[in-house]
Amino acid sequence: MHLTNRNPMMSASRFLKPLKAKPWVLILGFSILGPSTLWPSNLWAQKTDTKPDVGITENKVNDFLVTNARITVEPGVVIDQGSLWIQDGKIVAVGTSLRANEGLRVIDLKGKSISPGWIDAGLETDLPEFAPNQGSPHWNPEITPQRSVANSVETLANLQKLRRAGITTALFAPKEGILKGTSAAAMTADAPLAANLIRADVAMHVRLTVSRSGGRNSYPSSPMGAVALARQTFLDSQWYDSALRAHLGAPDSLKPETNAALEAIQKHIQAAKPFIFDTFNEQYVLRADSFAKEFGLKALLKGTGQEYQLLEPIAKTGRTIILPVNFPKPPNVSTLDAALETELEELMHWELAPENPARLDRAGVPFVLTSSGLSDPAEWLPQIRKAIARGLDPNKALAALTTKPAELLGIADQVGKLRPGLWANFIVSNGDLFAEDSRIEEVWVRGTPPANSFKNDQDISGLWDIAILDVRSPTNPKPSFEPFQLSIKDSTKKIAASILLPPAPAPAPAPAPAAAPVAEPAAAEPAAAEPAAEPAAAESKPKSDTKPQATEEKLQSPRWAELTLTASLKAKALVTKPTNAEPPQTAPSGVALLSMALLAAADAPPTLLGSIRLADGTELIVRGTRSASQPEPNRESEAKKAPKQGSDKEKANPILSTLRYPFASLGFESTPEQPNLLVIQNTTIWTCGPQGILRDADMIVRQGKIEAIGIDLQVPVGATLIDGSQFEISPGLIDCHSHMATDSGVNEGTQAVTAEVRIGDFINAEDVTLYRQLAGGLTTANILHGSANPIGGQNQVIKLRWGHAYEDLKFQSAPAGIKFALGENVKQSNWTDVNRTRYPQSRMGVEQIFRSRFLAAKEYDRDWKAWSASHKGLPPRRDLELEAIAEILNGQRWIHCHSYRQDEILALIRVCDEFGVKIGSLQHILEGYKVADAIAKHGATASTFSDWWAYKLEVYDAIPHNGALMHNQGIVVSFNSDDAELGRHMNHEAAKAVKYGGLDPHSALQFVTLNPAKQLRIDKSVGSLEIGKDADFVLWNGSPLSVRARCEQTWIDGRKYFDRQLDAQMRIRDGQLHRQLVQKVLDSGETAGERSSLADDPSRLWPSHDEYCHHHHDENEAHEHR
Repeated sequence: MHLTNRNPMMSASRFLKPLKAKPWVLILGFSILGPSTLWPSNLWAQKTDTKPDVGITENKVNDFLVTNARITVEPGVVIDQGSLWIQDGKIVAVGTSLRANEGLRVIDLKGKSISPGWIDAGLETDLPEFAPNQGSPHWNPEITPQRSVANSVETLANLQKLRRAGITTALFAPKEGILKGTSAAAMTADAPLAANLIRADVAMHVRLTVSRSGGRNSYPSSPMGAVALARQTFLDSQWYDSALRAHLGAPDSLKPETNAALEAIQKHIQAAKPFIFDTFNEQYVLRADSFAKEFGLKALLKGTGQEYQLLEPIAKTGRTIILPVNFPKPPNVSTLDAALETELEELMHWELAPENPARLDRAGVPFVLTSSGLSDPAEWLPQIRKAIARGLDPNKALAALTTKPAELLGIADQVGKLRPGLWANFIVSNGDLFAEDSRIEEVWVRGTPPANSFKNDQDISGLWDIAILDVRSPTNPKPSFEPFQLSIKDSTKKIAASILLPPAPAPAPAPAPAAAPVAEPAAAEPAAAEPAAEPAAAESKPKSDTKPQATEEKLQSPRWAELTLTASLKAKALVTKPTNAEPPQTAPSGVALLSMALLAAADAPPTLLGSIRLADGTELIVRGTRSASQPEPNRESEAKKAPKQGSDKEKANPILSTLRYPFASLGFESTPEQPNLLVIQNTTIWTCGPQGILRDADMIVRQGKIEAIGIDLQVPVGATLIDGSQFEISPGLIDCHSHMATDSGVNEGTQAVTAEVRIGDFINAEDVTLYRQLAGGLTTANILHGSANPIGGQNQVIKLRWGHAYEDLKFQSAPAGIKFALGENVKQSNWTDVNRTRYPQSRMGVEQIFRSRFLAAKEYDRDWKAWSASHKGLPPRRDLELEAIAEILNGQRWIHCHSYRQDEILALIRVCDEFGVKIGSLQHILEGYKVADAIAKHGATASTFSDWWAYKLEVYDAIPHNGALMHNQGIVVSFNSDDAELGRHMNHEAAKAVKYGGLDPHSALQFVTLNPAKQLRIDKSVGSLEIGKDADFVLWNGSPLSVRARCEQTWIDGRKYFDRQLDAQMRIRDGQLHRQLVQKVLDSGETAGERSSLADDPSRLWPSHDEYCHHHHDENEAHEHR
């Protein structure tokens, strides 16, 4: 069955009836768009633009019938020896019995494979520089959702590179910003975006971090600031929409200021269009998901290739991942020092990254593939093959490149399959595209072949006999030339060609023996050459069995396209033929130009016909026919060139790494188990509660909670027993001031007030400091914003649950808190002049900031209560900054204030007293002993250093007895670390309260257990070992206050997160794996990467300490203190 142009209105149903011979001997159908769709293809194509023609109109008709190819219509649907009918850039029919109609150009792709062109959903493009002073933009230049690639870009860049990689359609997103704007789906033909555009404003793109071009002094300057700004913007868009509606309902009310950015967000949400979030590691995937859930967004996530490291929680999100395959190159381990410096995480990621797509597929995570992150799109296919070799199903890989992204982007009615009515975007390869030895030969976009496409119409490789039909010369007499042969190799690939000239005849016998000249060896012996005469018997040289060889002259710049072979060659290679009448002629000079067209007919052998033009104007009319003797292929050489299959490589290189979390040294391969019943017997228990210190006591833990503490307790049946006779037990230690486990920086210091930012948005569960502090007995920490501004960001209390995702670390029952700061840092005393551009710059200004924000928050709270009662007028705008400060005024959020000098401490207390606010804790408070009575009267608590002083001017009056003196005044006092290293031995800090102040040991230990729990208002759950509290405890090998004390085990919620014996085993495990992976890298022979694959991980880019506060000593000599 076949289609013709003779009856364009023939019923489509007739063509869909299958024939009996084969299930695929049919035409899959054609687009029924009206009579004009199937007019004979030799008519002029209809114009699709409005630009007037200038001069003579060019009427190109690109209608083709591609035949004899193995066609993959879509994943899992394949037609052998199929044909594609292409008209006006779209597929009219696909099947096995299509015949060429008049005007169709027939392209025979026998032995080739055709598959749908690939769709890349993860590309970016630069937009023109944003003009923030034009129109009605957002106040922050990082928020540009109104910008559109479709309306801002004239021509996309690198289209040729994309096509060569098989990419026929891509989603192009804006590159910079937090809310970057909307993307466009476009094809990759050499045409303006207007011609390539398939769908405008496909998705709005979000980047929850600071812009790559942003500065340190512009808000936001941290990822947590970027998230806060994005949250505020989405809330503003909701308010803008409701305010406009309210105004329309009551025209006399105030109209909100026109804002194109907020309007664009609301229109996008109301159209149910997706938001695509950039992510930067596996933890960012979960952060983006949380953000999208908060605002009910239809979200897609652009991944990083690290998703397998946190697979279970990522799978639970149900989000589709736009997945890169930029698998890392091996790290440089070429020297001993380099090998030792290479982290285990980098080695394991190099080994396991290619399994990421397969692992996501097995976990049920929907994904599409992108070339994003590759230095060259041409690397995409090899990387996909690597993913397939490591377990990804080839059909699912193809779907992730074609049908899935088409559906995801809402363009499945135009691209993604080779079906009638869709654009003719396809890849031509010399075999199965995912096979190691196949290659992309052509990429068609919009039914247009590449410029050199017709080189594949016919394969002219082989040996051709070239006859000289005529010589046209301006000279007299005409020169005559010897016939020759033309050797052509790889005409369908990168063509190479040579002229083979006849061998010189053997010289006639001479009176004196003379050696015959040695001919230059050639690649093949010409069939038309006459055999050389045997040397005479009387010849003095030994007889040779070697026949004279033809002379080979390589053609320069050969090109096989449009059924025409063109090249240049040295004219002297053409041998003139001597005649009887004339002496031998001089060999021609210069460069000759060759052009020969292929003539092929069904009833005649193929012929090359054309000419060779010499520098002097002489033209040789030549004809080529295939030689009767063709050279045999070198099978051995081909076998050597054939690449090895990925599966063979995998067999030779078994996988050494196993999944663990965190995916690094000391990571857990499974979450610590929680025994249903746990009993510790015959031990010393420092309860830090009313029972004090118990000797020879027992403790029973049931399902993570303390059930009983006492002497000679009855052991429940089935309990796990621990002999505690060698240990002393204390509550898990608590640090009231820490900056560890953050990967967003500690400060958003660009504004005086940043109460809207949240440390909790960027808890880093992979910070090894968590494990190191577990090894020192720490179980809970208060992660604070830094001290760059008077009112900083919101804090996050965590438990050190090593091996869990970051959300599981959060202490859910801990009340909300916020960081305030006083002194040199906030008034920018130690900042450079370049950075000193922000109010306030005096201690008086700091006090006024507090008063001003408290008043604003009070008014904000009053406005909301009034509107909620009446719902009249415009609704108040939800302000995240004032909302957090209003929570302080309402007793819902506790202040934790960085403080040193007595005058500032008193000023803050007086302002808070004025507004009825009780301070949660005064942090550092190194002059607290001077005003302890005022602190106690106010009811604030104090979290101080044990014995650090004089590291900057405002702490010169600090003394080591500070903690004890405040304690004696009735203040709840704790010692904090504010330092990653100090947090590893907080028990030693507590012991200093015994030395400096004479506290009893039990009260001293409370400085790092019960007291910080009280300061954080979590003492109902932790801080002491009492019935009903969380089973957070530490097993020490002696008194916890001894400098010789060593933490043996640390338990949280009845789970053992640190065990010194297990730690030793893990270190052996990790060391052995590191050595094995280094050897595997060396054995692989792969070229090492120029930089670490971990270099761009945000968790390594941002400080996890307060960089604005230090004592000006070299970091190598002393610790920083904040």
